[in-house]
Amino acid sequence: MKMTPSEAFVETMAANNVTEMFGIMGSAFMDAMDIFAPAGIRLIPVVHEQGAAHMADGYSRVSGRHGVCIGQNGPGISNCVTGIAAAYWAHSPVVIVTPETGTMGQGLGGFQEANQLPMFQEFTKYQGHVNNPNRMAEFTGRCFDRAMAENGPTQLNIPRDYFYGDIDVEIPEPRRLDRGPGGDTSLNEASDLLRRARFPVIVSGGGVVQGDAIDACKALAERLGAPVVNSYLHNDSFPASHPLWCGPLGYQGSKAAMKLISQADVVLALGSRLGPFGTLPQHGMDYWPKDAKIIQVDADHKMLGLVKKISVGICGDAGAAAEALLARLSDQTLDCDETRKARAARIQEEKDAWERELDEWTHEKDPFSLDMIEEQKQEGGGWLHPRQVLRELEKAMPADVMVSTDIGNINSVANSYLRFERPRSFFAAMSWGNCGYAFPTIIGAKVAAPDRPAISYAGDGAWGMSMMETMTCVRHNIPVTAVVFHNRQWGAEKKNQVDFYNRRFVAGELENQSFAGIARAMGAEGVVVNKLEDVGPALKNAVDRQMNDGKTTIIEIMCTRELGDPFRRDALSKPVRYLEKYKDYV
Repeated sequence: MKMTPSEAFVETMAANNVTEMFGIMGSAFMDAMDIFAPAGIRLIPVVHEQGAAHMADGYSRVSGRHGVCIGQNGPGISNCVTGIAAAYWAHSPVVIVTPETGTMGQGLGGFQEANQLPMFQEFTKYQGHVNNPNRMAEFTGRCFDRAMAENGPTQLNIPRDYFYGDIDVEIPEPRRLDRGPGGDTSLNEASDLLRRARFPVIVSGGGVVQGDAIDACKALAERLGAPVVNSYLHNDSFPASHPLWCGPLGYQGSKAAMKLISQADVVLALGSRLGPFGTLPQHGMDYWPKDAKIIQVDADHKMLGLVKKISVGICGDAGAAAEALLARLSDQTLDCDETRKARAARIQEEKDAWERELDEWTHEKDPFSLDMIEEQKQEGGGWLHPRQVLRELEKAMPADVMVSTDIGNINSVANSYLRFERPRSFFAAMSWGNCGYAFPTIIGAKVAAPDRPAISYAGDGAWGMSMMETMTCVRHNIPVTAVVFHNRQWGAEKKNQVDFYNRRFVAGELENQSFAGIARAMGAEGVVVNKLEDVGPALKNAVDRQMNDGKTTIIEIMCTRELGDPFRRDALSKPVRYLEKYKDYV
């Protein structure tokens, strides 16, 4: 059919069920943008393009479909790199469309010219560069296909002059993989290990969420009587109300999960790459079982055995693999059947102990935190302990909630308190760990699921990087709730200055204006909370405004300057100084 390349581009997106895109308008793609609306595509303008990439990530993680972002060539595109990197580590099928300098100006150092493919090379699964207008639909379709096939971002790079002209084109049909359970040999080997296991443990990872495999994971866990732990920052990969749920591993995770997996003789890592940051020692425990047999299931064969030594690697879909293993074990006598009751009792015992500890863990008890608590008492009070706040927020969470967390000290401590009943409910920056992630991501999630409550957590440092997207919420009627922990510091890094640099604080202090006041100035609701009994009601009221009145609310919680454990005790060493003028800096 005869059409323009712009029409081919837009029609191919429509064939892939694209209904929303995030970005900032620009002349580089204006000819295509002009026909988004009649194609059923809504371009949601953002304040900053990094926010657009995060919104596309959140949209994708909730919907299971593509998230799409776009921007002006050059600086508009370079602004997206951090957001695409976060989507890469979240395995989100985001397609970033990068209009480029026109072909006749490339290499001349023209206005907003940049070599845009190398920028994203490390953080994309595929890069499609339209090298001829006649191939517009081909490359567009391939980017959408590869994003879904490889569970990650792809880049569609289009010289801006290639949107124009006349071409004869056929719009390609989307292609989706029919994923299987893995090979019979590896499945048989894995089922043999599970049959002989005395204390099996399942790690439920992001692949369980992406593969809609919660029910399959649950059925296999119930057959084995195996405790199920969430992989790091995938707290929504198993329902928290299930008797076999034990909570997340990794930084600030569940002690119950860590103590139980330390006893495992066989670990089934279902849909998890077993990332290094998610299995580091925590709470003083080096909990990863040294002698256990590890079965790893991952859709990407390159992840099998990459981080942890494994006994069996299964390249397959998490749900299909779980179902195949269950079929092999369902009519078998298992060694773990003999210890089922004792194991169930141990699971409940460890979970109860952890819940009691969380209830009693009202504040941090290291010398620095105690000093800060006392100092702020002298200031007149009105400062809340972060752990108590997180517990109250947990209690006030609505059903079917979606939560995103930023990077930082208090947000990481939240890993101990966030529990979910359904998948596609929890979003974090994963191994990328960038600030400014949570708020735009929850905005994208809300666009994908407007009927679900959407809440983000951020510290005051990270909030400063993303709060301008409050205007996106107000301008485009995307109501969300943001919780901002205001403790006037870059807490995670400041903890290193406490532990390694004798409390010499450089660049860690933040003196802030009222975030609630700024929110009101941008047209949102702003609430300050400085009493513990007000935390839960403030969240409930904000969610009510979100769901019933279409209002965005920023809840500013005034927190003490106490600090939780550092991210990694192995990341720094005690300083050594040789020059005389630095001798006291040890």
